[in-house]
Amino acid sequence: MSGEPLPDWVIPPPGGFTAEDLLRLPGLPPHTELIDGSLVFVSPQQKWHSRVINLLVRELDQQAPDGLRADREMTVRLAKRQAPEPDVIVVTREAYERDEPSTFYLPEDVVLAVEAVSPDSEDRDRDTKPRKYAKAGIRHYWRVENDAGRTVVYTYERDPATECFSLTGIHHDKLAITAPFTVDIDLTTIGRRAG
Repeated sequence: MSGEPLPDWVIPPPGGFTAEDLLRLPGLPPHTELIDGSLVFVSPQQKWHSRVINLLVRELDQQAPDGLRADREMTVRLAKRQAPEPDVIVVTREAYERDEPSTFYLPEDVVLAVEAVSPDSEDRDRDTKPRKYAKAGIRHYWRVENDAGRTVVYTYERDPATECFSLTGIHHDKLAITAPFTVDIDLTTIGRRAG
């Protein structure tokens, strides 16, 4: 050890970190999330992960109705100890355009949360995050997976009676749905230049 003090985020406080802590701690690695009061660090993105995010942000932003906008990799402050960072989100235009808060969205801003699954995020993206998104009131969730080079999108809608997501479809090659708004995306174009 060089005798330099450790960053504030190396040792968690009693009871774990809060969303406020996450938003103010200096020197955190990019895309750090807060799940159950613990900081979660992500591994470097693979090309597929980055490309699927690019495609979805572009297509969702173009196809969304006027009152909605797509954004990428922004923290959503779900609760005191829950502040995940979905890969893609669709939010209200009002939330997208407001200046404060500038570093996160609130659950009521979010119409759709999307996670592109990486090897290190399988459990979080398949189980932990969807449960937390549904509990916070986010109505739509998509999980995107790379199945041996073929992109598959699992779409979910929140059941208000159970506060859980229910599977509404499994989409290979083409994502064509009508909720939360009409979307038609050719999943085989991932990595291709738009236009």
